[in-house]
Amino acid sequence: MTRWLRHHRYALQVALRRLRLHPFSSLANIVVIALMLAVPILGAAVLQSSQPLAKELAVAPELTLFLAPGTSADQQQALLKRLQDQASDHIADARLLPRDQAMTQLRADPAWAQALDALADNPLPDALIVTLKDSEAPAQQARALADAWRQWPGVDHVQLDSEWVRRLESLLSFVRVGLGLLAIAVIVVVLATVFNTVRLQALTLREEIAVARLVGATESFVRRPFLYLGALTGLAASLLALLLAWLTMTPLNALLGRFAQSYGISWSLHLPAASDLLLSGILIILLGAIAARLSVTRHTQF
Repeated sequence: MTRWLRHHRYALQVALRRLRLHPFSSLANIVVIALMLAVPILGAAVLQSSQPLAKELAVAPELTLFLAPGTSADQQQALLKRLQDQASDHIADARLLPRDQAMTQLRADPAWAQALDALADNPLPDALIVTLKDSEAPAQQARALADAWRQWPGVDHVQLDSEWVRRLESLLSFVRVGLGLLAIAVIVVVLATVFNTVRLQALTLREEIAVARLVGATESFVRRPFLYLGALTGLAASLLALLLAWLTMTPLNALLGRFAQSYGISWSLHLPAASDLLLSGILIILLGAIAARLSVTRHTQF
């Protein structure tokens, strides 16, 4: 065990020395990886920080069921009860809007009052206003319910107000796909950068590696410092990316604060949870070590 620890301590010291021997190239590699890592960190921060705001500003999708002319009050109540019984898992609220009440609400709007005065009678139908619960696919769910309710007797027309829902779903899908592509890009950048760095160092140290083999150094002994080099590069890049993301949030929060105050709300960006950041950092360190392992296996066969 002592010998194993001594070998790893020696490999770590060699990796640190090689980083110091090439400070500019090492720093450039770390900065490139850190910049790529900072973008998804900021993206995750925006998503997580926007969830309370989205709940505060959320507008539940509504469907309006216009009833056929001549539908009696008992039939209206029966339709309302049927809605509440059969779709209780999807409905947050359902209420009856009589035609007289709808006309009163329209007359209260100055934009409609003069036009409505010209009408001889009330042309509005009775209606049922249905508010849906939140779901993962609200637009799809609303369309399915609207198609089913159109077939009910007594329902003349169903108006579906889900355009904003479709836009919201498209935006969320775009953000998810964008973060996924960013994550793939980060993985590629880490692998490519560390792979190329280790390749150049292995070619530069080819004579030293050859001499080490002549005196009995094993392949593990030769390759271990390069693995530490990749892992240290990933660690340094993760810490720098976290610092860059934190520094970027300071001016962003100042701008968002003024924007949110104009709408009477509170909104600021926060870094993702510490556990998520820790797992991400460990993943980057492992990717750095894997890239170094692939590169050193390929480019130390002299």
